[in-house]
Amino acid sequence: MYQKYQTEALVLGSRETGEADRTFTLYTHDFGLVRVRVTAVRSEKSRMRYALQNYARANVSLVKGKRGWRGAGAAAIKNAHGDVRGIAAFARISELVARLVHGEERNEYLFTALAEAHGALMREHCDAFGTIEIVCVARILFALGYISTEALSTALFTHTAYTGESLLEAETMRDKLLSSINKAIAETHL
Repeated sequence: MYQKYQTEALVLGSRETGEADRTFTLYTHDFGLVRVRVTAVRSEKSRMRYALQNYARANVSLVKGKRGWRGAGAAAIKNAHGDVRGIAAFARISELVARLVHGEERNEYLFTALAEAHGALMREHCDAFGTIEIVCVARILFALGYISTEALSTALFTHTAYTGESLLEAETMRDKLLSSINKAIAETHL
């Protein structure tokens, strides 16, 4: 018998497989990046189809089988709704994470940075979508070892909040952040 795991996850994307199945790319709190196959999720009777929408945050039940991860249940925490600019920014962040992270490895800092960015970007009223996206991408690259704190000499990497103070600090050093981000992404060769 297989063990069932409960964890919080961010849905980074999905693709259709088979007639009613879907394979999801999830960034989970406990396992890092996983690809999960969920059977019959596209059928109208499925209870998980609303919880596992692209760019949503959910509590998921996973089973590790011989051929990989399978979805056994899901409950939505926060679906992707709000301003279209916020959803588009999180979609770009999700694509970057799916490109840069390989294999299953727990990274609590990265998960928290993504979860808090998700919360900040999915609000109805927000004027700092671009700044939140830049800070989140910089934190992703920092968590993966592409940017060092010494290179930027900032306190942005000591926490994961997207508050007024940190966004104001990011605005003041926007050009330096963008330069470091572009250089780090170019060095990944992905």
